[in-house]
Amino acid sequence: MDSDLKSANSPLRILPTTVDLVHLRYALAAADHGSFRRAADALLLRQSTLSRCVRQLEERIELIVFERSSGGVRATRAGRDFLHMARSILEQMDTLVASAHRAGRGEAGRLAIGHYTSLSAGNLRATLMDYARRFPQIETGMVERSRAGLTIALSNGAIDIAIVTGTTPLLDSKTMSLWNERIVVALTEGHRLADRETIYWTDLKGEKLLVSRQDPGTEIQELLLTKLTSQGDRPKVVCHDASWGSIKNLVGAGFGISLVTESAVGAHISGPLYRELRDGTGPSLVSYSAHWRSDNDNPSLTGFLKLLGERYPSPAV
Repeated sequence: MDSDLKSANSPLRILPTTVDLVHLRYALAAADHGSFRRAADALLLRQSTLSRCVRQLEERIELIVFERSSGGVRATRAGRDFLHMARSILEQMDTLVASAHRAGRGEAGRLAIGHYTSLSAGNLRATLMDYARRFPQIETGMVERSRAGLTIALSNGAIDIAIVTGTTPLLDSKTMSLWNERIVVALTEGHRLADRETIYWTDLKGEKLLVSRQDPGTEIQELLLTKLTSQGDRPKVVCHDASWGSIKNLVGAGFGISLVTESAVGAHISGPLYRELRDGTGPSLVSYSAHWRSDNDNPSLTGFLKLLGERYPSPAV
């Protein structure tokens, strides 16, 4: 070995010369096969090419990595330590590259989803579970806010996509129609309508209807005005600046009835009774839609939108 190479027992120092990763791979192959020839055959290289690259590596790090003999090669004591660290570095590099490719394909990364519908049951919960199964490496962050709050979060990039009721675009976002949910009436067991399996809008006349100022309470109020155009046919609407959980407790205490989407009912066993609300044509429904910015280049969003399109395809025109 040339005199400018340090011995295996010489202390290491920080070297200014960079090391080619492919040279590390060649050295590890030589160590694994115990021979430059066998390593070169496995890598489909000429033995002279692999031997030269390993020699260049030793010169650059100023360390004898291998003892050469007619029977093959064997790592020196210092060489074994070096190769152990080299193997760790290459494994981390391979992981880094693979992760970058997964992120570029939308198979890894993070997706922030804004919503104000319940996650206890329903289509949103089922969609999230499906997405987690398809893309287990993607971290999903849920942001629950009002429609106004989601609009702001979407505009400043705090969320990638918003799931809301109705189809009116949030600002200038792109929109995809999703699913419909039935509206149900929440009431107490002793209520006059409790014995009915189905309740019609006209049956709400004279009732005290408790609604939340939070979403989707506003959509339900707008639907009420559409279904009952005459003031005399409408229930008395009492608005509360409270969540559905608080409204449900007020219903249970006998302060009135309420209208909610079926996903908000979830798997609750105790609490109010729930009855389907219908009009003359069938169940009353609230539509949901997805909204996202056209300039959002998050690959994770692309995968989520593809899933939404598969689960909730647009009707053929």
